[in-house]
Amino acid sequence: MSTWGMGVLVVAGVPGGRHHGHHVAPLQVGYEPIDWRPERPRADRSRVKEHTCDCLPTFYELCQAGGLMFVRRTERARKGVVVHESPWVVAKRTQELWLRLLMGAAH
Repeated sequence: MSTWGMGVLVVAGVPGGRHHGHHVAPLQVGYEPIDWRPERPRADRSRVKEHTCDCLPTFYELCQAGGLMFVRRTERARKGVVVHESPWVVAKRTQELWLRLLMGAAH
């Protein structure tokens, strides 16, 4: 169950069940396309700040590296795993993109 408070999405666990994490909402009409690019090593390491549930074939991670943030999309299919990233930009812009993605306003 998710609720909004103070502009922040809060995900509550299911009583007696496993907490899966965020799930991306269904796409909204007129959603913003994200400029997904193939994953490239740009930093020695990156830190995952938030993530969606990986119970679905496609899941997302909000990442930080080298003073910038980006969203990583991982798609699992029969042919293998494909990873794409959003543009690496300042934290505020990426956090806003992350919220739009979770709400189904970006994809």
